[in-house]
Amino acid sequence: MQQAIVQLQNVTKQFSQNVAPAVDNVSLTLQQGDILGLLGPSGCGKTTLLRMIAGFENVQSGKIEIGGKIVCEGSLSVPAEQRDIGIVFQDYALFPHLNVAENVAFGLRNSTKEQIEQRIGEVIELVNLQGLEKRYPYELSGGQQQRVALARALARQPQLMLLDEPLSNLDIQVRLRLREEIRDILKAAGTSAIFVTHDQEEALAISDIVGVMKQGHLEQLGTPEEIYTQPASRFVAEFVTQANFLPARRQGNIWETEVGNFELPVKYTNDTGEIMIRQEGLRLQATTDSPVFIHSRRFLGREYLYCLKTASGKEIHARTIADMPLPIGARVQVSVPGNTVKVFPQ
Repeated sequence: MQQAIVQLQNVTKQFSQNVAPAVDNVSLTLQQGDILGLLGPSGCGKTTLLRMIAGFENVQSGKIEIGGKIVCEGSLSVPAEQRDIGIVFQDYALFPHLNVAENVAFGLRNSTKEQIEQRIGEVIELVNLQGLEKRYPYELSGGQQQRVALARALARQPQLMLLDEPLSNLDIQVRLRLREEIRDILKAAGTSAIFVTHDQEEALAISDIVGVMKQGHLEQLGTPEEIYTQPASRFVAEFVTQANFLPARRQGNIWETEVGNFELPVKYTNDTGEIMIRQEGLRLQATTDSPVFIHSRRFLGREYLYCLKTASGKEIHARTIADMPLPIGARVQVSVPGNTVKVFPQ
């Protein structure tokens, strides 16, 4: 049975009485070996929450446990260096005058020379930087520098890793490759981790558990699949899935919209609402009598992104595989599988 590595209970942080709390009554549990992604827009409180777990910010109220030990509650606040955590920042924070091996060894001062050399070799291999031990940070690419920062944090074998926007300074292709590597590295090391990101795909790709934050609140906590397919609020649906929303009115089990009617198996008590339709859930078929037409089309490699306009002038977006492109201006009939649709109150 998994054990909890991190537990937060009603954690709150307010920087000023004149502003809303940066973190507002957040509770969550992270199991040993899991990776938690804190996802949300700028200013939602995710970095403040990470800093409180790290010990860089004091908790105004609530309790934080790491590895079964209380590190913050009331007047008790265990210093960051005593929390047995590793931290990776977005700016790498490497020592420019130290080579790769020396950077990795920086936190291993209480070990023997043989132990240090062995551990350097282990983590260098773990992050796939063999042969670069003598290079200095300026001789490395951005992705390599971030792997050095990860190796340095892992070298002390912390029970918890904290990563603050670790990929935000990298080019898109490097980010795509490195996000897979980071997950593999953390899993190979058996290290639990919490990382902060505003990138939806990044959070879904790396995490075992995703926590979506909004204005200091934890809107939803769940697996990537749960967050994507069963969003708990309109905010989560819009931020994570970039879904379309259409005004709708219910007649029995039928929900009527300007692009069509949908029979939903779930019983809703409200008579009006907004139907959520994910971009990839829309099916398009060319026709001559539909009020919906293709306003623009973008080729994205594996797929096309269509911007559709309805009779009322509302824009909705659809993603389809890149096989038979539909021309701009074409009238299209829109259909959606019923099990991919969700209704939110207006």
